[in-house]
Amino acid sequence: MEGTTTVGNTPLSLRLLKTSKQRRKTMSTISKDSLKTSLLKLECHFTWTLLKEHVGLEALEETILDHIKFVVEYNIRDYNILSYVCHLKNSNEEALRSLRKAEEAIQKHHPGEIARRSLVTWGNYAWIYYHMQRYEEAQTYVSKVEDTCKKLSSAAHRKIQLPEIYAEQGWALLRFGNHYFERAKNCFENALKSEPDNPDFNAGYGIAMYRLEDWGGRNGDEFTPCLEALKRAVELNPKDTTILALLALKLQRLHRGDEGEKYIEEGLQKTPDFPVFLRYAANFYRKKGEVNKAVEILKKAQTLTPNSVFLHHQLGLCYRFKVTQLKKTRFTPREEVENLIQHAIFHLKTVIDKKPVFFSAYADLASVYALGKRYEEAEEIFQEVLQRNDLPCGEKQEIYFHYGNFQHFHMKSESKAIKYYIASLKMEKDSYGRKKCSEAVEKLLTEKIKSSLGDATDIGTLGLVYKLNGKKQEAIECYKKAIALDPNCEEYQNALVELQLSISS
Repeated sequence: MEGTTTVGNTPLSLRLLKTSKQRRKTMSTISKDSLKTSLLKLECHFTWTLLKEHVGLEALEETILDHIKFVVEYNIRDYNILSYVCHLKNSNEEALRSLRKAEEAIQKHHPGEIARRSLVTWGNYAWIYYHMQRYEEAQTYVSKVEDTCKKLSSAAHRKIQLPEIYAEQGWALLRFGNHYFERAKNCFENALKSEPDNPDFNAGYGIAMYRLEDWGGRNGDEFTPCLEALKRAVELNPKDTTILALLALKLQRLHRGDEGEKYIEEGLQKTPDFPVFLRYAANFYRKKGEVNKAVEILKKAQTLTPNSVFLHHQLGLCYRFKVTQLKKTRFTPREEVENLIQHAIFHLKTVIDKKPVFFSAYADLASVYALGKRYEEAEEIFQEVLQRNDLPCGEKQEIYFHYGNFQHFHMKSESKAIKYYIASLKMEKDSYGRKKCSEAVEKLLTEKIKSSLGDATDIGTLGLVYKLNGKKQEAIECYKKAIALDPNCEEYQNALVELQLSISS
C-alpha cells in the first residue's frame, strides 16, 4: 500500500499501536501491583486473616443482623464485618451497602472524629472495589486512609496502631470462632494498653478470656484466669448483661452457682428482651438442671431471633436431657419420649444445616438418634463428620470419644469402642477429647482384666494405652504380663524392648 511504512511485513503504525498497548498494559500491571501492596498495609477485615472455612457464613450473617437489631451502639463494627461476610458470599454490591450504613453510623455517633473512626471502613471499601476491578475507586480509599494516617501518626508507612482498631479486630476474631480466641485476647490487651478503663475493650477482653477458658477446658490446656477480667468489665459497665451472664456461668463452673444466679436474675430484670443475654441465662439454668425454665427462656429468645443457631443447639440439648431423664423413670411414657426425640433431632439438624462447621453438634445429633434406637442414622452422622477434611484434630478426638461410647454402650461392641478410643490417643494433640478417650479405655480394659475376662490381647492393649500416654513403667509391666500369657507375640516383645531401651538411654 502506498504511503505506508513497513518494518518486515508489519506496518509501522500497527507496530507503534501494539507497542503503545503493551506499554499501557505494563503500566496498568505495575499500578495494580502497587495498589495491592498498599492494600496489604491496611488494617481491616481483609488483612486480618479471617477464613470462611472456620465459620458458617449463613449463620454468621444472621448473628450479625440480629446484633444490629438489638445493639445499636455497636452498629459500626457490625456493618464493617457484615460487609466482609457479604464479600465472602460473593455479594460485593451488598457489601458496599453495608459500608454505607457503617459510614452513616460513624457520622451519627462520632461526628467530631469521622476520619479516625472510618479507617477500617475505608480499608474495606478499598478491598471490595479492588475485587470488583474498580481500581481507581480502590486507590481513592487507599489514599484516604494514608492521608489520615499521616495526620494521626508520624509513622505514615507502617500500619497505624489505634486502640479502637485493635478492639475492632478483636471483636471480628471472636466472631470467627475458636481458632481465633488467642489472637482476639492479644488484640484487646493491646487496646487496653492505651485505654485501660475503656468499658468496651474490657468487655472484649473478658469475653476472649472466657472463650479461651471454655475452649481450653475442652482441649486440656491450662485454664485462663478470666474471673477477674469479667468482674472488671461488669464494674465498668453494669448495663452490659452479656458480661453479667458470662460472669454468672463462670461462677457456676466454680461451684458458686447461687452467687452466679443472682447475676442472672439481675440481668433478667435489666434486659428481659435481649436475646444474647437470654441464651446465656437459659444455658445457666440447663446446667443447673432446671431444663423446663431453660426451654421457656430459649423459646422467648427464639421469638426475637428465630434463626439463631445457638438457640437451636441449646434447645436440642435441653430436649435430649429431658429424654435421658425420662428413660431413668420406671415407666417411660413412650409417646412423650418420641416427641422429645423428634424435637431434639429437628433443632440439631437445623444447627448442622445452618453451620456445617459446628462439629460437636454432629455428635449431639448422633447421640439423640442412639437414644431413640435409630442406630443406622446415628452411624451415618458419625461417619459424615469423621470423613470431613476440615475436622480439626482436637474436635476429631472428641468425636472419637462419642463414637467409642456409641459402640460401647449402644452397639455393645467393646472391641470397636477400644479401637476408636485408641485412634484418638494416637493423635498427638493433648485435648479434652483425648483425655476422655484415655479415661474411658483405661477403665474399660482395667475392669475386663480385673474381672478375669481379659486375655493377653487386653493386657497388651492396656500396655499400648500406657505407652501412648507416656506411662512407660506401667506399659512395661503390662507387656511383661501379656508376653507371659502369649510368649510368641512379636508385637509385645518388640514394644517391650523399645520401651526398655527408651528408659535406659
